[in-house]
Amino acid sequence: MPPSYDYIITGAGCAGLSLLMRLLQEPALQQKKILVIDQDTKTSNDRTWCFWEASPGLFEPIVHHRWQQFRFAAPDMERAFSIAPYQYKMIRGIDFYAYVRNYCAQFANLTFVHATVHHWRNEQDGATVETDKGIFTGDYVFNSIIDAAHLPPKNFKGYFLWQHFKGKIIQTQQPVFDAEKATFMDFTVSQHNGTAFMYVLPFSNNTALVEFTLFTEQLLTAESYDAAIDAYLQEKHGVDNYEVLHEEFGKIPMTNYRFATPDGHIIPIGIAGGQAKGSSGYAFYFIQQQTAAIANSLVQRGHPILSVSWQQRKFRWFDSVLLRVLQQQLMPGHAIFSAIFKHNAPAAILRFLNNESSIQEDLQIMRSVPMHIFLPAALHTAIFRK
Repeated sequence: MPPSYDYIITGAGCAGLSLLMRLLQEPALQQKKILVIDQDTKTSNDRTWCFWEASPGLFEPIVHHRWQQFRFAAPDMERAFSIAPYQYKMIRGIDFYAYVRNYCAQFANLTFVHATVHHWRNEQDGATVETDKGIFTGDYVFNSIIDAAHLPPKNFKGYFLWQHFKGKIIQTQQPVFDAEKATFMDFTVSQHNGTAFMYVLPFSNNTALVEFTLFTEQLLTAESYDAAIDAYLQEKHGVDNYEVLHEEFGKIPMTNYRFATPDGHIIPIGIAGGQAKGSSGYAFYFIQQQTAAIANSLVQRGHPILSVSWQQRKFRWFDSVLLRVLQQQLMPGHAIFSAIFKHNAPAAILRFLNNESSIQEDLQIMRSVPMHIFLPAALHTAIFRK
């Protein structure tokens, strides 16, 4: 008989380990037999997560840096502002993995297996995971591994863009950054390839994460990202030479495609479960909400199946509208965000981007953008739901 567990988590990334932490922090679930499967040992600093929240979260002890002021720039405007009551927070992958490992060391009912997952399947009373290290069964499998089944098929008729980015943590010889202010979006870069902006998170006056980000259908060559960062640093900060302390590249799906939903005892989580916001690519905050809700549902109802709220449906529609405008090139991306930042309070914008704004705030943001463009897009996406 294959080894049996209460819960199996496939994928030990942000979603898998966030769910693990939340399960182990629930007294009613702490004695459950849990297996975590991942092909990687998670001992490198492979990524960085950034998000905003108004109060301390589960991973507050490992926040690497935080900012309370934003800068937004576009060809027709520049604005600096406080984001109170929010803080913009950054967590490094290496700190996240170590923090979870250290916390989990106290639990004897937890098993980690380094293996490649080949297949998941439902059984009558649970689910089975097949790997190159053996077969395992559990009451529920929580999967965060993205495979072909979790991406839109070639004949998908909805909207799909990549949010893709190259980031570098750099150190300059001269003090050129304002360490108190994060550049959330700077659209004063070439829009030749589509919606593109620079993102700058300073840690001191001469160290910062500088990231070139695009919302487009196609990725760029590796050299193109580097060239854009170099040109920006030279033009905006007069920096010709710098030391690279860390680099990372990533791509996140921005789409109205309905990602995998719970299938019997197999529960998709994280980006594999549609937790990257369709219109921005932000995922960390939504992953925290999803994993907290799953743990709560297991405690309160004995199962992890979550219903889709009206609020979630509303923001899926909003995301589809923006994606249609961007992908159909009905209005430049920089002009959309410029209009929003020009006419709305910063905290309201962040609530909107976190899917937490009120109807009044939603209406105000809608009035900020040209209705002759967005109203037909909204009607189209309401009629032709993908």
